[in-house]
Amino acid sequence: MLALICALLFFGDAFGNVPEENLKSPDGNLIASFALADGGVPTYSLKYKGKDVIKTSKLGLELKDGKSLMDGFSITDTKTSTFNETWKPVWGEVKEVVNHYNELAVTLTQKETNRYIVVRLRLFNDGLGFRYEFPEQKNLDYFVIKEEKTQFALAGDHKAFWLPGDYDTQEYSTVTSNLSEVRGKMKAAITPNASQTTFSPTGLQTPLMMKSKDGLYINIHEAALINYSLMSLNLDDKNMVLESWLTPDAVGDKGYMQAPCLSPWRTIIVSDKAADILTSKLTYNLNEPTKFKDVSWIKPTKYVGVWWEMITGKSTWAYNDLTSVQLGVTDYAKTKPNGKHAANTAHVKEYIDFAAKNGLDAVLVEGWNEGWEDWFGKTKDYVFDFVTPYPDFDVKELHRYAASKGIKMIMHHETSSSVRNYERHLDTAYKFMKANGYDAVKSGYVGNMIPRGEHHYGQWLNNHYLYAIQKAAEYKIMVNAHEAVRPTGLARTYPNLIGNESARGTEYEAFGGNNADHTTILPFTRLIGGPMDYTPGIFETKVSVYNPENTSFVHSTLARQLALYVTMYSPLQMAADLPETYNKYMDAFQFIKDVAVDWDDTKVLEAEPGDYITFARKAKGKNNWFVGRTNDEVARTSKIDFNFLDPGKKYTATIYADAKDANYETNPKAYTIRKMEVTNKTKLTQYCAPGGGYAISIIAK
Repeated sequence: MLALICALLFFGDAFGNVPEENLKSPDGNLIASFALADGGVPTYSLKYKGKDVIKTSKLGLELKDGKSLMDGFSITDTKTSTFNETWKPVWGEVKEVVNHYNELAVTLTQKETNRYIVVRLRLFNDGLGFRYEFPEQKNLDYFVIKEEKTQFALAGDHKAFWLPGDYDTQEYSTVTSNLSEVRGKMKAAITPNASQTTFSPTGLQTPLMMKSKDGLYINIHEAALINYSLMSLNLDDKNMVLESWLTPDAVGDKGYMQAPCLSPWRTIIVSDKAADILTSKLTYNLNEPTKFKDVSWIKPTKYVGVWWEMITGKSTWAYNDLTSVQLGVTDYAKTKPNGKHAANTAHVKEYIDFAAKNGLDAVLVEGWNEGWEDWFGKTKDYVFDFVTPYPDFDVKELHRYAASKGIKMIMHHETSSSVRNYERHLDTAYKFMKANGYDAVKSGYVGNMIPRGEHHYGQWLNNHYLYAIQKAAEYKIMVNAHEAVRPTGLARTYPNLIGNESARGTEYEAFGGNNADHTTILPFTRLIGGPMDYTPGIFETKVSVYNPENTSFVHSTLARQLALYVTMYSPLQMAADLPETYNKYMDAFQFIKDVAVDWDDTKVLEAEPGDYITFARKAKGKNNWFVGRTNDEVARTSKIDFNFLDPGKKYTATIYADAKDANYETNPKAYTIRKMEVTNKTKLTQYCAPGGGYAISIIAK
């Protein structure tokens, strides 16, 4: 329930005679302070249990024209309030989310220009969110941002889990190092990608996860990224100050604004427990409630798909081997098929049969539509039309066949980053989907952007991604966007955004591999803003089995592949391997069949970023629990307590674990399965192999 309650302000002398406004979190552990420094410069700081999280840091924006919004301010109004509600997500890790914060809104007036802005701070028990607000006014209507100058002055040289700052990709391996080492490690961290634009030898992406030497876990990100450029961070490695760095457009500008308008929230999640970072809902709480009155069409989904066989090189997206085609001109019926095209009617029916037999919900098909022969690297505008199938793909027959088996189909829209072309075709494509029984779409934005010079994370593209989500909602279509901007909690407002990639996913296991610690870090970083379509479930870890020319291998044991369905949260989960492989390991596949994709409760049993994570989750509407453990490259022993189970009840636990001789490099498919009766008093000690883990289904008797 909404409750507006006046709160006390505390005054100090931190900046001469200028009062300092202090705001406490509801539990009193966090204190955020706001003050004006000499020259009327806005500043803030943050403490947790008396420890500095963010030391005094400057706020403001540099404008392209006229005097910037960085100094010359006086405080002309302050308002405080408290808000406390409990809301129910359409899908999620918990049934209910508590949204409780104390708020301070400071009105700053710039006397020289007679302009004013509002800095709004919301302090939760798990962290701080703050943003800039630009009310409608005579002297500030249209303005262009040259750079946002928000600082995060850190209290030390923290251990960080970081990615190179980039305007076009998040698909890098995480580097773990002290912040002082970033500059020296940056060159090696920037690995090749289909589209990439780094900007600084100390540029970093958010969410940025850090751990201080005195045991604080700190996460910096943003929430509610709407009509604004994505924020990266630039590190002053002499003073340990991070400063916001917005993504520019094709001419170098970083934001076109019209008052009244808002910046996204800048977020700082902090705790002395790693688990608290993983369970924080601060990012979602800083987004608006859902815009949709009817959400019955939004359904968590478990799916298989014609995808991994193309990623590994076993099959192709393209129908033939031509190097140049033109939509509406090339007559595919007169071309010679290459014999490796995966998205053909007979083959897709095999996937549908497998899904139906094993209780899965849907089948994704990639490479079904004309144009894949020359789709990449040509900066081609009219690259796909999203409605014309190849000659061997019978849309209507597959619609009929899937429906007869109770299986939904998932459409694939690769745009090749030709965004103008996609928007031209969007209504037609969505109408085509609905006419043929597709309720969900996986969209892709591979390659450099068209319009040329725009970046994946600039204001214009962020507006496009949201437009596609809003337009999809008009047709009751769910969206799983790949290569789009990293999530900032917008799925609360638009819950049809049921999945995102926006990080280095399982596909990279076929491109040389992900580090063994990768999935022990992602829940602390990428997943802070929303779920990830990580596409787990690869059982055949040697890619050469599918494609003898590809020597990559999956840096994970088979048991950990099962665990990822619990540790890598998503309401959209793919069983990514091939049906013929799953048929060889149906005892292990049973966990994928059983595991839920929507949850009533989530517990973090063990966690340390870069080392291990153990989650326990309760299935939506049931009394069944599932546990998943992901482990780094070091063999470890997991010790967990089943005290999250209901007292007095008995459960059957099926434990899918690494065998004693399992190793992600030398013996990844060595696993054991055992059953045992458990209660809330049971304790478990379980070996985890290098690159391994375990999964447990706990079914109420």
